[in-house]
Amino acid sequence: MQKKSIIQIKKLGFTWETQNPFLFCVHHDDKFPKGNDELGPAVSLSGRNIGNDFTPKDGWRMYHGDRVPGFPKHPHRGFETVTIVLNGFIDHADSSGGAGRYGNGDVQWMTAGKGLQHSEMFPLLNKNEDNPLELFQVWLNLPREKKFVEPHYKMLWAEEIPHYITKDDKGKVTDVIIIAGELNGMKPPTPAPDSWAADPENEVAIWRIKMEAGAIWTMPEASIGTDRSLFFFKGENIQIDGEKVDSYHAVELYPNQAPVIKNGPAESHMLLLQGKPIREPVVQYGPFVMNSQAEIQQAFIDYQQTQFGQWPWSRSDQVFERSKGRFAKFADGMEVTK
Repeated sequence: MQKKSIIQIKKLGFTWETQNPFLFCVHHDDKFPKGNDELGPAVSLSGRNIGNDFTPKDGWRMYHGDRVPGFPKHPHRGFETVTIVLNGFIDHADSSGGAGRYGNGDVQWMTAGKGLQHSEMFPLLNKNEDNPLELFQVWLNLPREKKFVEPHYKMLWAEEIPHYITKDDKGKVTDVIIIAGELNGMKPPTPAPDSWAADPENEVAIWRIKMEAGAIWTMPEASIGTDRSLFFFKGENIQIDGEKVDSYHAVELYPNQAPVIKNGPAESHMLLLQGKPIREPVVQYGPFVMNSQAEIQQAFIDYQQTQFGQWPWSRSDQVFERSKGRFAKFADGMEVTK
């Protein structure tokens, strides 16, 4: 009797539905043009809904930016963002004085906790060639006891994130980039300290999976009670225990199975999100995720009164000079360059 690993298959949109403890995931894939002197697009912005441009006209979007694409300063409370950049760069600035430029495989893990403002801009650094950008932003919930911790962010630099590389019987390669969660004894850098992912008992895993055409890989099983979703976002098709899945579909998996993934005729890319659920009420309104409607109302009041700290930057869409490389500056003043 053939084993059954798949619970259900769903087509993906711009925002990806996730399972607890995750809130959702967004896949940004923009083919930005050459940059201008302000690090914005060196083309006309006419015909775009500037300030709220989510239509992929010409293959890219300005989002909430009016000069540089991205997301100018905005608040968060009660959850975490895990920003995984496959290609391109992000300029980060926040109300605690934190800042950075990261990309091309780097991951930023940010705990909003009791409240933080930050901006996430997409600087178009190349003036002589296009500026493609591809990233995921994953929202990961915080349990009640951690919703008012101090804000925090850390960098998982691409050079520090381990790759589990395996070959099947025909020599076809599968490369698993381990952002969170152990795999066959390989461990990534630790997540933010107050994260649900910081406790191994919660079995949080965030893996990027790249499979060569025709490759076969058996994913290890997880514990019963763990939620597990595989997002197949690039390629032609795969088979999971013999069931065909087309590109840009999500597959909800039984955790206590070890599904055999057989890739189709093209290189394929997937994202695995897994973890034990936080069994508490979830009330979300825009940038705030709490346990009750009263706490959401209080978040708005607190933000109006305190702005979650003063904004220390000269512009709401803070970007850094074109020549600056990858770096991270933290609230305590420590700066790391790459």
